[in-house]
Amino acid sequence: MRIGQGWDLHRLEKGRPLIIGGVTIPFEKGCAAHSDGDVLIHALIDALLGAAAEGNIGILFPDSDPQYKNADSRELLRETVKRLSPRWKTVNVDATVVLQAPKLNPFIDEMRSRLAADLNLDTAAVSIKPKTHEKIGSVGRGEAVEAFVSVLITPAE
Repeated sequence: MRIGQGWDLHRLEKGRPLIIGGVTIPFEKGCAAHSDGDVLIHALIDALLGAAAEGNIGILFPDSDPQYKNADSRELLRETVKRLSPRWKTVNVDATVVLQAPKLNPFIDEMRSRLAADLNLDTAAVSIKPKTHEKIGSVGRGEAVEAFVSVLITPAE
């Protein structure tokens, strides 16, 4: 078995949708990014690629490539799973999303369900914990959002 970790941070700006874990969350700001800016999925992709020793999201889906402009991060996740599936199977995901506002608890079940579907997992194998930054730093001031993800993968059968 292998363990991977991923981390991502995006600046928040007005006029962008806030998409986390494949769920659009009503809020006046969203992630500044080349793609849709889904910080949780970006960290998850990095965790998967890291566990498999397959590089990182910037290598697989470079922001210099126009085909990824405003890309749906769930599609990028499914492509990552497809790329790894001949050799690796995801066992579980443990994630933390750090965002001062809005509160994410009402959206966690939907995030878990969508990520589980994209990973071909039971929802019980996907954990997402929302946290605040206690008004400290860029995340605490509402300027950014970050995500930390750990994954366990095993060889495919």
